[in-house]
Amino acid sequence: MSLEHAILGFLNYIPLTGYDLKKAFDASVHHFWPADQSQIYRTLARLTEQGWVEVKVIQRENRPPRRVYSLTEAGQEELRCWLTSLLPPEDARIPWLVQVFFAGLLSDDEILAIFERVAKQLRAKLQRAHKIPEESAAYVEAVGSPRETFFWMLTLDYRIKIMEAELAWIEDAIKRLQRKDQPPAEQQQ
Repeated sequence: MSLEHAILGFLNYIPLTGYDLKKAFDASVHHFWPADQSQIYRTLARLTEQGWVEVKVIQRENRPPRRVYSLTEAGQEELRCWLTSLLPPEDARIPWLVQVFFAGLLSDDEILAIFERVAKQLRAKLQRAHKIPEESAAYVEAVGSPRETFFWMLTLDYRIKIMEAELAWIEDAIKRLQRKDQPPAEQQQ
């Protein structure tokens, strides 16, 4: 998925400012597609140049102008085309698994520290993911579509199940290391 298409998707619902888009990302798709504010603004500029998005500048008294972005017909067509296209296979890169792959060079305590660190991160991500339905309630209400909400929650359910499975695997690996279910470390000379 590209950031461009995620932004087109949000703007398909309602016109938004860059700031509001960031809030929408954080309250909905952050668990599988995070974006920072500068990425969003750079992408909005590109989408505007491509004619997929238009911007309306709203002047405000004693405050900077507000830039509200909305989807054009060309943007709607691009979104529909992307939604129905075959996407390339996912490139699965998990850096900490490279550490595990070569962990035979480390002591058991060092290896356990890797697993404990990743488990802690996953627990925090899971805790955050479980808060998403509450945090996205305003967007659910604004869009007002039970069908859209159903698909939004499907993505959350997917991500939670993946994280739970990964955490279960890590916790099992920790138990196996603690029980010494692996060959002993070779003596270093």
